[in-house]
Amino acid sequence: MSQLVSNRIRTMAVKLGLPHLAESLNQYAKRADEAKMGYLDFLDLLLAEELAVRDDRRFRQGLRLSKLPHHKTLDDYDFSFQPELDPRKVKDLATLSFVEAKANAALLGPPGVGKTHLAVALAVAACRAGYSIYFTSLDDMVRHLKAAETAGRLTSKLRTYLRPSVLVVDEVGYQPLERAEANLVFQVISKRYEKGSIILTSNKTFSEWGQVFGDEVLATAILDRLLHHCDVISINGNSYRLKNRLQAINQDTDVA
Repeated sequence: MSQLVSNRIRTMAVKLGLPHLAESLNQYAKRADEAKMGYLDFLDLLLAEELAVRDDRRFRQGLRLSKLPHHKTLDDYDFSFQPELDPRKVKDLATLSFVEAKANAALLGPPGVGKTHLAVALAVAACRAGYSIYFTSLDDMVRHLKAAETAGRLTSKLRTYLRPSVLVVDEVGYQPLERAEANLVFQVISKRYEKGSIILTSNKTFSEWGQVFGDEVLATAILDRLLHHCDVISINGNSYRLKNRLQAINQDTDVA
């Protein structure tokens, strides 16, 4: 490829908003020449590489805006430590068919069993697939909605939790809510119903949600919308955090 042609292609690539192509044109041309690619194969290479770069940029931007506490994946999860948990159920969720259907997923179990890890991993997978995601604890969501309501900005703040394709609501049940607070949660659940997916984690069984939300009728209304299209996974194993703590104690004892 002549230098004149290369410069013209770079200029056009920049005008078309293809910066990676402009920067890497010579590298791709060399690969095409070495592989004796035809014109269509060369074009396919250029477009595929540009698309991959854009997808990665979008993925990283999506993670940055998601408020996820960490970016763990399913590969990082130790299923062997939770023998009662069927990995196939989690991997079925990871196909994201529930997200495509605008359904929900609930991860239940005692503290420390990896509910948040799995919720984050599913959110990361959704982000990789092109879905927008947002993470919040239930307490943080309620606190922000209450502040917005007081300031007369509730409708605007609700969009934070209604806009993403996947909303992760962590730690449902760790603190009981007042009825007015529970009503704010109901608004989010109700407005997202069949319009977007929710992934939630809770240390309470659904039968205990009346205590969590301070009102049996309101809790039933929330559960009615949440569970209509929902995959539920219960994890009833040991705590990873306690496991790591006990290992550290044992190591300190051995050293002593």
